[in-house]
Amino acid sequence: QVLTLAWMNKESLQLTVETGHAVYWSRSRQKLWHKGEQSGKQQLIKSIRLDCDNDAILIEVIQKGGIACHTGRHHCFYQLLVDEQWTTTEKVLKDPKEMYK
Repeated sequence: QVLTLAWMNKESLQLTVETGHAVYWSRSRQKLWHKGEQSGKQQLIKSIRLDCDNDAILIEVIQKGGIACHTGRHHCFYQLLVDEQWTTTEKVLKDPKEMYK
């Protein structure tokens, strides 16, 4: 199951490999983003795969706490297009205000 989509740079990929925890690059904050650093919902690395063009990677993770999305849902892809309307398909598991105190 796809949990999220995130950017990485060379440094974040290197840290991910070294630590065994997902580290991404935050384009909005222009800094490294250690997944779960504020919420405690870390991603532990199971495997890292490289695509056929060598320009994208897929990381299989163990999601600590079962919540990958900052909205408090299991994954970030909780909206589904049904009859030309976006429908929410996943419930909030934990109020984000409680995760980011």
